[in-house]
This record gives sequence, C-alpha cells and structure tokens, in this order.
Amino acid sequence: MEGAATGGDGHAPSAGGTPNRRSALHDRHVALGAKLVPFGGWEMPLSYKEGTISEHRACRSAAVAFDVSHLGTVQVTGPDAFDLLQRTLTNDLSKVAPGRAQYTHLLAEDGSVTDDIIVWWVDERRFDVMPNASNTSSVLAAIGGTDTTADRAVIAVQGPDARIHLRSVSAQAAAVGRFHVTKFDWRGVSCVAAGTGYTGEDGVECAVPSAIASDFWDAVLAAGVAPAGLGARDTLRLEAGFPLHGHELGPGITPLQAGLGWVVGWDKGDFVGRAALERERESGPLRRLRGLRAEGRQPPREGSAVERGDRQVGTVTSGNFSPMLETGIALALVDTAAVVSDGESVTVTVRGRGLGAVVAPTRAWPPSDAKAGAA
Repeated sequence: MEGAATGGDGHAPSAGGTPNRRSALHDRHVALGAKLVPFGGWEMPLSYKEGTISEHRACRSAAVAFDVSHLGTVQVTGPDAFDLLQRTLTNDLSKVAPGRAQYTHLLAEDGSVTDDIIVWWVDERRFDVMPNASNTSSVLAAIGGTDTTADRAVIAVQGPDARIHLRSVSAQAAAVGRFHVTKFDWRGVSCVAAGTGYTGEDGVECAVPSAIASDFWDAVLAAGVAPAGLGARDTLRLEAGFPLHGHELGPGITPLQAGLGWVVGWDKGDFVGRAALERERESGPLRRLRGLRAEGRQPPREGSAVERGDRQVGTVTSGNFSPMLETGIALALVDTAAVVSDGESVTVTVRGRGLGAVVAPTRAWPPSDAKAGAA
C-alpha cells in the first residue's frame, strides 16, 4: 500500500506535484471520516473510523462496500474489438461470451506483466477493459478504445451477505452470476454489474454513472453494508493469495512466475509477449510465487530476504498482518532451484532481525483445513 502524503489544503499531491484525481464519491468519504491517501494517481480512502482490521473482518463475516473508482475503464467497441483483444491480451476470449467477465494479462515483449486486467464483455460489440489505476494510459495505448474512467464510479459490494443487502438496492445487480456481467437500470439510469471482486469473498462490482454515484453509494450503505477502504482491500487480497501489480506482477515478473499460467491462452493465436513466455514455459521459470506464514504477529515486509540456512532463496513481494489468522503472512518469489517445500521453515530478515516463518500455499484464508465449501 502506498504511503499517505497530503498538501496543506488537504488535497493529496501526486508524485509529480499535481493534484491526485478524486472519485465521484469523494465528498461521501470525507463525510464518513475516511483517512484519505494517494494511490495510483488518485486520492482514495485507506480506512474509515472503524479501522482496517474491523473492515476486513466485516467483509469476511457480512458485507462491505469499496469505492474502486480508481480502477480504469477502457471501452473497446465495434466489429474488430474481439480480434483486437485476442491478439493483445493473454487469455482466450473465445472461452467466454457476451455477458461474461475474464481475468487476463497485458504483457511486455519480454513476457513480464505490464498489467493484470478484468475484461467485462458487456454485449456483442462492447468490452469494458478494467486496468489498474496507474496503468490505464499504458493499456489505452496498447488497445486503443475510449477512456471512460471519469464518467463512472465503481462500487464493489463484497462479503458472504453482499448479495442479500444489494438485492434491496437492485435485485438485477444482486443476481449477476460469478464472473458474469449484466446491464441494469437504477432509477432510470443505465448501469453495469459484474460478479467480480478482489477479496476472496462473493460479491458484485457496480459501475454507475458519476451523476448518480453518491445516491447509489448511500443506498448501499442504507441497506446495511459497511464502508471499507483500500487498507482492508489489500489485507483481504493478501489472505486470498491474489497478486497485486507492482508487487507480485510487474516488470521482470511473468504470469508463470506468479503461478498464473492459467490466464494464458496457449491454444489461441499470437499475442504480445507470447514468444518469450513460450521460452520460459519450455525451460521452466527460475522463481515461483509462494506463501509464507510467520511464527508470530509480526509480518514479513516487502523486499525482505527469505533465507534457508545461510542462503537467500527468495524475496518477499507483499506482507501484512492477517486479521483472520492473527499472524503475519506474506507472498514471496522463491527460487525454483532451491526446491523449497510447503511446510519448510525459513527465516525472513526484517530490519536486520530474523523472523521465523513457514512456506505455505499462497492462499491463507480460508485455512486448508477449513470445512469443504467454506467461502
């Protein structure tokens, strides 16, 4: 999570000194007492009055709403849209159809991940491509289309009770299937919902025009959903073992190293970065993403060395405290040549101090011994 910085007027500046963008819900966040921080060129809520741990646990047990309007939307339309995305992105769109969503990657020529993306296939000739905030311009340059980010807000209602609460706001949005997409009307205005999210829980993301975003947000909260910020979104995705661009994905990190080979459509035609990825598949990745469970509450930190004996075997890419396990957890890129097995003890050097940890599956929650069918 990027650190907070605020100017004297309370408007967080970007790294270049220009003001960060604000979502259509900014005033609502201020009224709710949110702690606002710069993130990906936007000023977004890190947490609200209850704090990150409370928001995290509310998502695991009930339902929360995130403002994720900082994510981009690049709309690609027309008769050539399908072919354009097929030859640019890694996944195979022919495996899905209109009314579906698909996770995919945009690669550099060396096979590393320029961005990880969700594509909403809204109708026959319309695709809403959803890049990460800081990568919207790169994705726009790669695929063309129209940047419609400023025209809408995206509200992610997540948690085991998310659909129950959302039903009273929009029954049609609440009924959208997992990784399905549907158009719905709210108070006479056209919106789009997708059964997607980034928490490891069930949920729905609603893209609503900016003009009605505040009213829609108010209706969601009035339905019994608690607000949650990017702090909880980060700890939730880490528990679920989901990669974050700039940490587990990015320059020098390929889908195969991140354990995401399933997002590559090997049986389709050419796409950007395919040749490099095929070479890596043939030789095998030199490192792979692994999970770590700390022996205590202190979390491993990004950039920390993962050591077995007197040899460094990997580097932490993300680490934090797990509110559900009440221990430190992390993701790390570990050398495949080291042949480190799940359950093996390692040491993570954090600020000059050795922290005991165990190598584990990337997904920390629910625990592997949880009852079958747990969310």
